[in-house]
This record gives sequence, structure tokens and C-alpha cells, in this order.
Amino acid sequence: MSTTGLCQICERATASHSCRQCGAVVCEDHWDADRRLCADCTAASAT
Repeated sequence: MSTTGLCQICERATASHSCRQCGAVVCEDHWDADRRLCADCTAASAT
């Protein structure tokens, strides 16, 4: 799902993705396209 606004992680870049796990809207730098998760959820699933 695509969206607009500021990234909820860095709060600087334009958000263009929505995490399928937590719903956060994030920029390209904080997006894991393979998993369709934000960087926070990707990191949490790795532990």
C-alpha cells in the first residue's frame, strides 16, 4: 500500500510505503520491500 506524509521512523523523508505488520508509514530508506515491513519490524523479527 502506498501512502504519503513523513516517514514515521526518520520524520524527514516522504513516506511512500505502509508496513503490513504495524501500519507505520515509512520512506524508501526504512522499507524492506522483500518482506513488506518497515525497518523497525524487520529488526524485531530478526531477534
